[in-house]
Amino acid sequence: MLIVYLLLIKTTRKDWEMGYKVKIQQVKRTNSRSFYVNFPAVFADAVNMKKSEEMEWFIEDRNQFILKRVKAVKSLLIKRK
Repeated sequence: MLIVYLLLIKTTRKDWEMGYKVKIQQVKRTNSRSFYVNFPAVFADAVNMKKSEEMEWFIEDRNQFILKRVKAVKSLLIKRK
């Protein structure tokens, strides 16, 4: 399961957490408006993300948003016993 936290406020970070700042882009059209988040290639490569892969957004609270894969993939990490 891929979970990405985009923290949009200044928080106290733990040593094991990693982050990457992004800018939110807004596109206004005649009858609509959209907001875009560019997903850093470093993160995409780290989780083996594919083109056109389905993701789902969740709102944790007003400052934290979760991006989750619709179809879970197997972990590349080796579990120790």
